[in-house]
Amino acid sequence: MPKIVDHEARRDEIALVACRVVASHGFEQATVVKIAREAGYTTGMVAHYFDSKQEIILAALRLILRRIEERLVKPTAASADLLELLAEALPLDAQRTTECAFWTAFWGQVPADKRLKRINAWVHREYQRLFERCFAARWEEWASWSPELRAEVMSGVVTFINGLTPGAILSPGEWPPERQLAQLSRQLELWRAWAVRAAAGAAADNTDTARARASRLPVV
Repeated sequence: MPKIVDHEARRDEIALVACRVVASHGFEQATVVKIAREAGYTTGMVAHYFDSKQEIILAALRLILRRIEERLVKPTAASADLLELLAEALPLDAQRTTECAFWTAFWGQVPADKRLKRINAWVHREYQRLFERCFAARWEEWASWSPELRAEVMSGVVTFINGLTPGAILSPGEWPPERQLAQLSRQLELWRAWAVRAAAGAAADNTDTARARASRLPVV
């Protein structure tokens, strides 16, 4: 009886190996040959599932995003606060360190490759989708803020995480998990306080404008 092969599982296996190879050796050194060897397959077997190295990289990106999303929706995440949820994107343990090292290597190649730029734009949108769901579930005032204000907070937090990650990867001794969490916690507090003030200011401006219109006086 012929062996039944789970092709999706094999694609994920190759993508996961690619993630580890890129994290360990860098983007340029992560050749299809090396990925195949690390996975225990021939290059022909890998070529059966992926047309190019870029296809493998894209599969690895999708796999990481899916794994992050799965961690965010698991039962234990239901009681987690926002800091714990967003910490899934920080290199706090072996698995997340590998994922973050892969991201760092990938970002280094983006400026020189138009297709990678498009992939990076997609990744950025997916990250924001996952993070926005976390904000909406944990900050009660989130829904009352304008789309522009929410986008500003999202951009600031994602930029901070993306900036912290390479430093934590390259200098883990200077950025132990507790320091990473402390810095992210401080950023969240600052952005929340700023957004609350901005929302209150916008509400006051709207009230003043409405009163001026009602009295037919110019807004000064």
